[in-house]
Amino acid sequence: MPQSLSAVFIHLVFTNKERRPYLRDTETREALHAYLGGISKTLDCPPIIVGGMDDHVHLLARLGRTMTQAEWVKELKRVSNLWLKGKGESIQWQGGYAAFSVSQSNLDRVKRYIEDQPTHHRKLSFQDELRALLRKHDVEFDERYVWD
Repeated sequence: MPQSLSAVFIHLVFTNKERRPYLRDTETREALHAYLGGISKTLDCPPIIVGGMDDHVHLLARLGRTMTQAEWVKELKRVSNLWLKGKGESIQWQGGYAAFSVSQSNLDRVKRYIEDQPTHHRKLSFQDELRALLRKHDVEFDERYVWD
């Protein structure tokens, strides 16, 4: 093939250190989500939706064909952390992340899931949400190393 083509969609989830509710302020949280979407777009990983709650972020995007998933996440965290510090916020992102592949046929379902975060978290903690996502995607994990 003379051309490289790709359609890889990723549902990314990450949290701040200690999972503290630093993003309680809706305006700050929405601005962060918009900023993360802009970073992702700049990295040639067009965002479909960015959402989350006061202690974590969900981002659904199409992974660019020239960037690894690890590079994408590293840059999202690095650049957004600088932006947050510039706004006087003392948030640090946790070192790890969870990323799940999403088929084209499930994009709308995952998008709705991210839009409905406030509803999910009325009855489910972030830890329980992440455990459920990991199990749903058959990701083996050790509780001792998931939380810091």
